[in-house]
Formats: sequence, C-alpha cells, structure tokens
Amino acid sequence: MFCEMIKPKEFFGEGQEHTLFLETLAQAQLADELGYGCWWQVEHHAAPQFSYSSAPELMLTAIARSTRQMRVGHSAVLAPVRINHPLRIAERAAFLDHLSEGRLELGLARASVPEWRVFGIEPDDARRQLQQAFEMIPKMWTQERFSWSSPDFTIKDATVVPKPVQKPHPRLWQAAVTPSGFAQAGRNGVGVLLTTIATPIEAVVEMLGVYRGEIQRCQPVGETVNDQVALFTFVHCAETEREAIEHGAAAAAAWYINMVFTFFEAREVMTRTIDEMAAAVSRDPDSPLAAYARLAAQKAALPKSPLTSMLDRMMAGEPVSNEEVYETLTADAAVIIGDVASCRKKMQRYQDVGIDRLMCFQQLGHLPHEHIMKSIRLVGEHLIPVFDPK
Repeated sequence: MFCEMIKPKEFFGEGQEHTLFLETLAQAQLADELGYGCWWQVEHHAAPQFSYSSAPELMLTAIARSTRQMRVGHSAVLAPVRINHPLRIAERAAFLDHLSEGRLELGLARASVPEWRVFGIEPDDARRQLQQAFEMIPKMWTQERFSWSSPDFTIKDATVVPKPVQKPHPRLWQAAVTPSGFAQAGRNGVGVLLTTIATPIEAVVEMLGVYRGEIQRCQPVGETVNDQVALFTFVHCAETEREAIEHGAAAAAAWYINMVFTFFEAREVMTRTIDEMAAAVSRDPDSPLAAYARLAAQKAALPKSPLTSMLDRMMAGEPVSNEEVYETLTADAAVIIGDVASCRKKMQRYQDVGIDRLMCFQQLGHLPHEHIMKSIRLVGEHLIPVFDPK
C-alpha cells in the first residue's frame, strides 16, 4: 500500500483532517489482515490539497502499533538538512524499527520545488545533501561512535542511539523520478521507488535500464545491497468494470495527475531534468542516460497524447465524463482500474518488466472511505494470493 493521506477540501469540505487520520488507520489495519506486504507513507509539507502526510513517522508509528505483520515504509524522508538532519533521520528511523518490532523500510528523497522554497533550500544543494545522508545514516546505525566533516555537516565523535532492531540495518530505498535519480540509487546500492501514474511503462523500462546498469557496479552506502524496484500506481478494484467507472476511480486518478503537475511545478522539474540529461550526453554519449535523453527528445517532438489533451481540458474546467476518463486512462495503461480480472492483467505487465513490488495507491481524490476499503479487500482476497502466494 502507498499512502499520501489525501482528502481534498474541494470534495469533502472543511474539518476532514481528523476523519482522514482515523480512516487511514482503518485502511492500514485491513491491509494488514489481508496480507499486504508493506504500508508506505510519504512526507510532504504545506500541501493541503495534495497530502496531509506532514509527520509520516507519527502515522507509521500508529500503524506499526496497530498491525501485526505488515512492514512500514517511509517513502520517503526528505533529506535536505533544512528539513531533516541525517542524525535525526537515523534516530527516528531506529526508534520506529523498535516500535514496529523490526518491520521498517527507509527511503530517502531530495524533496521538490515547493518544499525547497518553503524551507529555503537551494536546489543544487538537495542532491548533494541527499547523497551524504545515504552515506552517513548506515554508519550512524552500525558504528559505536560517528564523525563526519563536510561543508554541509560537521559531527564529531557522536554516539547515535538507539540502534535499529534489524541487523545490520533496515533496508534502504531512494525515491526517484528522473534518470539522474535512478542512476544515483543504483550507484548507492539501494532500492528505487518510482511511479507510473503519468509515465508510460515503456519509459519506466528505459529508466530501469539505467538503474540496473549502475547497481551492477555499485559501491553500496549500506552494509548490504538492496536491488529491488518498488513502483506505485493508482489501483482501484471493483466487482465489475461498470462499478469501477461509476465510482469515478479514473476521474480521481486524473485529478491526482493534475495535482502532481500543480504541486510539484512540473514544468520547472522537467526543465531541470532536461538540463541534467543534456549534461549526461555531453559527458558520455554512449551511456544509458544519454540514450534515455535521446528517447525523451524524440517523444517531446510528438503531438500531445490523448491523456495529456484530456488533462489539459480538465485543468481548464471542462466537464469530462467518468466513461471518457476511464477509457483514456485504460488505453494509456498507466493505472490499474477495473474488475479483478482486468486488474490482474494490468498488474501482470509490471511483474513482466521486472518490478519487484507493486505499491497500490488506493486512497485518492474524491473516493469515499467505503469504496477504498472494498478495493483494498478485493485486491487482498483475489490478487495478493496470485502475485504473492504464501
């Protein structure tokens, strides 16, 4: 399960925060009963329309103490020092590993444009500080005393407590959306967390090639290598295809995609990504990153896709029927919506291209709690036994 903690005021009105917390706990408890492998919780700040998950370590603690077997994943701690100092990340994560009885998975991310602005972070500092956090945290967990000296951090002979329950330490992950992020995760020997909600599966395959190439020759930051790929995409399973359409599941996914472009200020992110890929091409024209850059340039020259055109219409306020949204998203195959059989077929595609973990993003947009719970149950009862037999 992947959770942003979304309950937009435009659909539910004011005063929904407390209800959202209780519903999220209930959804996690049901997921645990049904055999979901891990509950992943994001970290975002100052994002009321997009995510209320501003203190994920607290929600994950509540979930850990109210579940028995499901792992808890922080996807991902925002690593720039103005948001989270590496020492505090190490302390809180180890503490949560104890409270969850050794069920923690820890991801790190460099944050995003609006969060850099809120916390006064220079974008060029974010990836450097993320890299240092990856190098520092495993050492804090495994060394009795820890020291570090760089322009960003000075730590002298500190004893970081507690140490994690899991030995040598919890599994490490990196959230990545750009080719440079995939390459960094591979070099670090950590798992990669990604999304396909607005990305064709073919592009995911290209970036996986970048990651796989780097991890084969990695110098791991931790004591062990995590070479798994976890992908989150929107999942809504209903008893029939008609029921899924009537629930407005596809419309909820389209709303989210537009919110991603809005919150993350996608144009600026895309510009920075293009600059990064141009630099990669100039350094090594034969690298996988350069090949991906050429592919992206070719795609950028093509006309807008039906999905992009529909999203533009929705952003402009044009009414779009649930049926049209469903048909467009289904054709694009970027989300998993439908009855059990159609959801199984779409999940299989991700397994076929080498995804190790599918993170089901089910709490979204205007979907009511009861429809989310039903979807969680259908996936748990009919699809988890297919893809993760015990």
